[in-house]
Amino acid sequence: MAEKTFKITAETGIHARPATQLVNKAGQFSSDITLEYKGKSVNLKSIMGVMSLGVGQGAEVTIKAEGSDADEALSAIEEVIKEGLGE
Repeated sequence: MAEKTFKITAETGIHARPATQLVNKAGQFSSDITLEYKGKSVNLKSIMGVMSLGVGQGAEVTIKAEGSDADEALSAIEEVIKEGLGE
């Protein structure tokens, strides 16, 4: 299992456009990928799940990937996040 925590620095948090980018990127991998925020965990391949968390600016989220391509998936998702969502 691969796991990494990120701080969301984007002013609008994870709204529709970045959520779609994250879901699309996660969908490219066979691993199970989850997004955890405030004790809740959702499938990162589910746009409704990601949007339901209401992740705002300054939030800390943890991405977990488990499967044959978990490390690759986590690296790709990290790139999406660092392109303007967070650090």
